[in-house]
Amino acid sequence: MGQIQRKALLLPFMQIPSGHHHVADTLMAELRRCNMELSCTKVDLLSYSYGWMEKLISSIYLTWIKKLPSTYNWLYYQAAYKKTSQHNRNFLYEMLFIYFFKQLVKEKKPNILFCTHALPSHIASVLKQKKQLDSIVVNIYTDFFVNRVWGLEGIDFHFVPSIQVKEYLLKKGIQGSNIFVTGIPVNSVFLEQGAQRRHHPKPSILVTGGNLGIGTMEKYLTNTSGSVHFYVLCGKNQTLYRRLSNQHNSHITPFPYLSCRKKMNDLYDRVDAVLTKPGGVTISECLIKRKPIFVCNPLPGQEKINVEQLKQLGVIMPVNVEEQSFEQKIIQFFNDRQQQTIYQQKMEEYHQNLECQSLSKIIEGLLERIH
Repeated sequence: MGQIQRKALLLPFMQIPSGHHHVADTLMAELRRCNMELSCTKVDLLSYSYGWMEKLISSIYLTWIKKLPSTYNWLYYQAAYKKTSQHNRNFLYEMLFIYFFKQLVKEKKPNILFCTHALPSHIASVLKQKKQLDSIVVNIYTDFFVNRVWGLEGIDFHFVPSIQVKEYLLKKGIQGSNIFVTGIPVNSVFLEQGAQRRHHPKPSILVTGGNLGIGTMEKYLTNTSGSVHFYVLCGKNQTLYRRLSNQHNSHITPFPYLSCRKKMNDLYDRVDAVLTKPGGVTISECLIKRKPIFVCNPLPGQEKINVEQLKQLGVIMPVNVEEQSFEQKIIQFFNDRQQQTIYQQKMEEYHQNLECQSLSKIIEGLLERIH
């Protein structure tokens, strides 16, 4: 007899190229590596439910963050993070999405659901508690904390980014055997050794965060002294790439959008450290590469909370690029052996708390439970 045909459904939210989609794509790649017959589908619940309105909502969302960051930060904190002990039902979300969620499950008939966003997880949790959803449900957390929109009751398994989040879930009554400290899943190419690091006479720093054109650091980088070489990953911000290229600055090397993950892996391996915004996936890639991480310009909401959690883990060093001394802080780190040793110890502690099994092996174990 042949293997059972299993179906996996991955659920991000909105079409913005965010961590929810990157993690869902990584999971799809891992699912294909599993040694069993499996079909995978990724569906954005917002687009599925409301079609063209998704683009309008995404546009409003990005404009809101850019134009009124303080109001977004306040509302996110009040609605999703304050009193995280209260994972209460949200009847507005249920009213807007539960019908479409049921319809999607009926259409796709998944054996297992991977939620990479809190809202689909919330709906799945409600349905599981009502005995209206038979699929195995896995939460994949894409930040370094659990906001209170995430569903917990009825959720079968949890892939968490750190030991801190595992401890939080244990306090919420989740069984330890159902929690896997995977880190935020990143593409397996970042587990490989890429190009050999070039020997620079001064520290080399990879600067990321230009993808959505939010919070560009151009004016701060061009005013640096040249004691640090900055490799700037401009993402899809073509205007930024052209401006930096035309300046012919000897200590700034811009890169356009890199779709090839192998080239991205090579870049990580060639630099001494990374300067980035504290988005979950980028930080997780840096952690996997064991690169010192300097963080700046956190976006309101999730990224500001990520900073606080990562500081507790001791694996980031916040800098303020608006201060002229930010370059000096980077140089100081590379001149201070004791500070580097302490940082590497924190990095090793983080890795020691990760699961020994690969992500694909963990997923295989979950799929074997499907009859």
